[in-house]
Amino acid sequence: MHHELSLITTLAVGFGLALIFGFIATHLKMPALVGYLFAGIVIGPTTPGYVADMDIASQLAEIGVMLLMFGVGLHFSLGDLLSVRRIALPGAALQMVVATALGMGVAMWGWGWPMGGALVFGLALSVASTVVLLKALESRGVLDSVNGRIAVGWLVVEDLAMVLVLVLLPPLAGWLGAPQANPDAAPGSLLATLAGTLARVAAFVAIMLVVGRRFFPWVLWQVTRTGSRELFTLCVVAAAVSIAYGSSKLFGVSFALGAFFAGMVLRESQFSHRAAEETLPLRDAFAVLFFVSVGMLFNPHVLVDKPLHVLAVVAIIVVGKSLAAAGLVLAFRYPLNTALTVSASLAQIGEFSFILAGLGMSLKLLPAEGNSLILAGALISIAINPLLFGAIEPIQNWIRQRSPLARLFERPDDPLAELPMSTDRKYLSKQVVLVGYGRVGKRVAQALTEQGIPFVVADENREAVEQLRASGTPAVTGNASDPGVLIQAHIAEARMLVIATAQPHAVRQMIETARTLNPDIEVVVRSHNEHEAELLAREAGSVVFLGEQELARSMVRHVLSRVVPAVQGATH
Repeated sequence: MHHELSLITTLAVGFGLALIFGFIATHLKMPALVGYLFAGIVIGPTTPGYVADMDIASQLAEIGVMLLMFGVGLHFSLGDLLSVRRIALPGAALQMVVATALGMGVAMWGWGWPMGGALVFGLALSVASTVVLLKALESRGVLDSVNGRIAVGWLVVEDLAMVLVLVLLPPLAGWLGAPQANPDAAPGSLLATLAGTLARVAAFVAIMLVVGRRFFPWVLWQVTRTGSRELFTLCVVAAAVSIAYGSSKLFGVSFALGAFFAGMVLRESQFSHRAAEETLPLRDAFAVLFFVSVGMLFNPHVLVDKPLHVLAVVAIIVVGKSLAAAGLVLAFRYPLNTALTVSASLAQIGEFSFILAGLGMSLKLLPAEGNSLILAGALISIAINPLLFGAIEPIQNWIRQRSPLARLFERPDDPLAELPMSTDRKYLSKQVVLVGYGRVGKRVAQALTEQGIPFVVADENREAVEQLRASGTPAVTGNASDPGVLIQAHIAEARMLVIATAQPHAVRQMIETARTLNPDIEVVVRSHNEHEAELLAREAGSVVFLGEQELARSMVRHVLSRVVPAVQGATH
């Protein structure tokens, strides 16, 4: 009977303790996820009392990863992915190399591990957690921003790299010193394995983008026509889980990556927003189980037995990876805010690290001590990750207040950070300054262009700024919360400031800068939060457009324009 009820027991105890400890954590001014992790430690095998079924818990957590990545895919188009390829691809590759080298160096020369175990250990420290990254970006409202797209694109590249690592590690185990492995494996077989893996991944991506973009939105439309809400939700969840599972079994891709592409193809449907809303409660619930399962894997004794080892691991994850990521982003001439956001996003490890550590132990490459250290590093880095995000603004302000450091990090010599000297005078006076060139910003720009109204775009995406300039549209790159960016857009003589970016924490700074330099300027703001919209309208004197309200007003205007004349004609 106990065996039959293991799933229900695991869910009941896991959710119940997560609620209790999460509630306590929030009252202690800590992130709720710290409580979820502690709940997992309590029901794990290393603490007395009830021990939950770890196999069931890990599978439930994997479902949470699928649903979260599916939700990201619903908001992340192929264009978004391609728009950040220039930084996400080389940035993720170089950051993984740096983090792996740091982990290998500490393990080999500090602790005397063999090269094979040190390599697996370093690779496990180099890849970030999907769930933690998405939760952090969503909580700050920057998932749809340029910074969020760069971080998610970075994560996708890391996932693809880890897929290759997991496939290539077994045939390479002999070379790396694993016992009972064949060290004389032919190089040709390794090349064939690599080529086969790349071919499977390419085939999966091609099928999803070519066939899936047509087939799955059509299926969703057919289900929607039935009018059944239950069938619609079932269709969305079935698509997310089945595509993720099928991609793993048929193409060797991770569940997370398969679910991400499932969301991307379903985004082509006009019901993608509804699909995201319907799956939100499930995503949140299973994400909690992910953190509980991480806590169950943790052995607190490692903190007592190997405190200096744990400190070194945390330093590599939080400090080493952060500095490497920040330096790489700045090297690509992105603003300081982007560098700090991406580095905080990646300063933790998670699910792929556990999978790789398990494979390393099964191949007799990674010692048991290494697995415990990886889990300890994951638990601590996940717990302090929200604190790193909270430190972004103070660190940014500290750097900017010290002019030598600010000049170093903000790269004022960037040619895209200021308008060319040849810019026409009409763009420098009585123009519209448009902050953000995403989905909303592009529509505003198109309307201004059609009406012949001059405008200047300020955006953090360097690729977008390059394309705008190539098409003859004045644009500057940088975070508009930095006064220097708005100054370069000539805000002092502008007619209007339109803030169309999804950065709620930076809007007030933008408005304050604009009002200081141009007291009479009219400010128009995009917002998704009703409370925030009221504050901006009352305190900042801005015209705020709230998404749902504006949609309702547009629908009302259309309905009245069609119905009122017909009714008046009938009465006469």
